[in-house]
Amino acid sequence: MSSDRHAPSNSASPDDNYLFIDVSTEAPLCGHRKRASIIGSILYCILLAIYATLAIGAPWVLKPEKYLTLQILCTCDVVLLIITGVFQQYMVYQVQKIRLQGYYIFSQKLKHIVRLPFACTSYGTGAMLLIMVWEPNIRILPIPMILRIIMVLEAILAGFFMSVYIGNVHQYNTLDSQPDVLKSLYSPLQPSSSLEGLRYHDGGRLSDQQMALLQYQRENLNFLSDEILRLKECLSKYERSGDGMTPQVDLAHLLAARDQEIRTLSAEMNQLQSELRLARSLVAEKEAEIQGVRNTNNQYMEENERLRAILGEWSTRAAKLERALEAERMSKLELHKKMSTIKSQHPSS
Repeated sequence: MSSDRHAPSNSASPDDNYLFIDVSTEAPLCGHRKRASIIGSILYCILLAIYATLAIGAPWVLKPEKYLTLQILCTCDVVLLIITGVFQQYMVYQVQKIRLQGYYIFSQKLKHIVRLPFACTSYGTGAMLLIMVWEPNIRILPIPMILRIIMVLEAILAGFFMSVYIGNVHQYNTLDSQPDVLKSLYSPLQPSSSLEGLRYHDGGRLSDQQMALLQYQRENLNFLSDEILRLKECLSKYERSGDGMTPQVDLAHLLAARDQEIRTLSAEMNQLQSELRLARSLVAEKEAEIQGVRNTNNQYMEENERLRAILGEWSTRAAKLERALEAERMSKLELHKKMSTIKSQHPSS
């Protein structure tokens, strides 16, 4: 039973160093996982195909409006940029949905991919703007041909990134495993040798994982609350029927089990919040230590600069002294030569 299954978690001591030793089996199975939609992404890929077709066949498609070819191509590019921005918000919503379901690794991977199509179209629009403003005189490639090449490159790159996004979302929809955010329940704050080197390695990523886990637990709490309300309504309907054949005992027992799961999840969520605060304090301490080391290093650098300045000054003085000694030696040699000359001129004296 669910209440029996959660009994060890409730009876665990707060001083236990391994609070979540069996949490992978204690966590809810998340059978209410919501699938991420890829219909919008497929429609966007179709739009990219139409856009690329228009860019390739512009001399034939826009032949009746040949004098407006440049204006039409630039307008289509701007429209694609706006639509890409709208689809990016849609994809960000889908990634947020995946994150709330507890699949942190998928959401982190997709978070960077969903921005790339808009970046490609933005760069392409900027390049087309520069071409239209400066109107470079290239004999091999006229301006309409350059604009069409830019548009085709935009469509290819954006379509490639969208294909990667669709593939990852399809993999998520067909995935049959526990949410990967549950792995972070094995707390890195515990004295475990396997995680000892990872305690401060990730920096802010630990807090991000813990926050994703809290959001996942909150989603499960909301789901279980809705289940309890639904079961209460069913129980009230069965009680009102009064036919003597309703399984009221089973419903009451199931309701108690759901209530027990919610209490267990609340306790785990409180524990995670305390560990998150502790992790943030540890990260803050490490950052303070790093800042102290940086300050000390800056002091050493200033001292080194001062010593270099003193050394340079002494080197300058030594060079001046050497020059003075050399001049003195030369003057002595000259004096000796003059004295020898005088002696040779006046030997009798």
